[in-house]
Amino acid sequence: MKVCVFCSSSDYIEQQYFDEARAFGNLIANNNYDLIYGGTTVGLMGEIARSVKEGNGQITGVIPDLIHKRGIAFEGVDNLIVTRDLRERKATMETLSDAFVALPGGFGTIEELLEIITLKQLQVHQKPIVLINTNGFFNSLNAFFDQVYYERFASERFRGMYYFAKDSWDAITYLKNYRPGFAGDKWSE
Repeated sequence: MKVCVFCSSSDYIEQQYFDEARAFGNLIANNNYDLIYGGTTVGLMGEIARSVKEGNGQITGVIPDLIHKRGIAFEGVDNLIVTRDLRERKATMETLSDAFVALPGGFGTIEELLEIITLKQLQVHQKPIVLINTNGFFNSLNAFFDQVYYERFASERFRGMYYFAKDSWDAITYLKNYRPGFAGDKWSE
C-alpha cells in the first residue's frame, strides 16, 4: 500500500507532534507500506520521512519546483518528483497513493486534506482518508464538519468518508481494515 501523508513543514511545533509522526513512519515501514509525501526535510514531513527510511521503507517525495529551489528536499527519498506547482503536486500524490493520512499541519495540510475529501465525495476515488488527531489538533475541524452536516451543507451519509484516529496505531489499524463504501451521489437526498 502506498500511503500519502499530508503534514506540517514547521520545525517550530511541540515535540509531541514529532513523536507521533515518527511513530506513524515506523508503522508505515514495519507494515511494508510505501510513503508518498511532500518531499522535504522540515517539520513533520522530515520526521516521518526519516523514520520510514530508518525502517528501510520506500519513499516517494513530490515537491513543487518553487519549494525544491529552496534546497530543503530530502535526499534520502527513493524517488523525488519535482512538479511545476502545488496543483500538479497534489494531482501526482493523489494518483500515486492508495490511502491518505493527515497529521497536524497548517494551511497547506488542511487544503490538501479537504481537496481529497471533496474528490471522494464526488466519487473520483474510494481510498481511505484518516486524520491522526494528536493532542486533539483536529477537534475544531471535526466540530466544523458537524456544523456542515447540522446545517445540511452536506449529507450525514458522508461522515464515513474519513476517519478521525486517536493515534498512529488507530490509524494503521483503520487502513488495514478499510473497505470502500458508497455514500451515494452528492446531489441526492
